[in-house]
Formats: sequence, structure tokens, C-alpha cells
Amino acid sequence: QVQLVESGGGLVQAGGSLRLSCTASGIIFSITTMGWYRQAPGKQREMVATISSGGVTIYADSVKGRFTISRDNGKNTVYLQMNSLKPEDTAVYYCYSSYYSYWGQGTQVTVSS
Repeated sequence: QVQLVESGGGLVQAGGSLRLSCTASGIIFSITTMGWYRQAPGKQREMVATISSGGVTIYADSVKGRFTISRDNGKNTVYLQMNSLKPEDTAVYYCYSSYYSYWGQGTQVTVSS
């Protein structure tokens, strides 16, 4: 059974930092591109960052230079380090496995001004 479990969300002031984690089970983690997406109220879900099985990363323009995606294949975990957070980063953040087409349930990130 595939599971993607996100953690690390919360409430932070603008300019602060959070680190999200997504731990996978039931999949061969090392072969799949993993991604972080987010959905703000009233908006469509959007890509934040992805990391391939080989470690190639892609970022949305809105988070370049502030967010860093990384993975630890030994722990079946993908991370999203978020620095210099802005109120517009407020959203539910979802983890995604492209190979298995599977979403996590999401974790709320709220940035206060």
C-alpha cells in the first residue's frame, strides 16, 4: 500500500523558515521523481519544486533562491526547506510521486505578516 506522509507545516511569521518532510512507504522511492506542490484557497494547485531520481531539481520562479528541495533515499524521504517565507506562501503543501502518480494528504503552511 502506497503512503506519502507529510509533516513540518505550521504557522510562522514572514521572514521565517520551515522544513517540510514527506516519508514514503510501499514504493521503490529511489526510482521516482518526487515533488512538492501547493494549493492556496481559491487557487489551483501549483508546482513548487521537484527532484528527479538523479537529484536534478526544478523550482517555480516564485520560490527560487528561497526554497530547497532534497531527498534521502536511505530514509525514503523528500524535504522542502523554506526560507524567507512570505504571506503569499500560505497554502496546503502536498508531496507527489510522479512514477506512482500518488499524492500525500497535505500539510498546512501559514505565513503571517
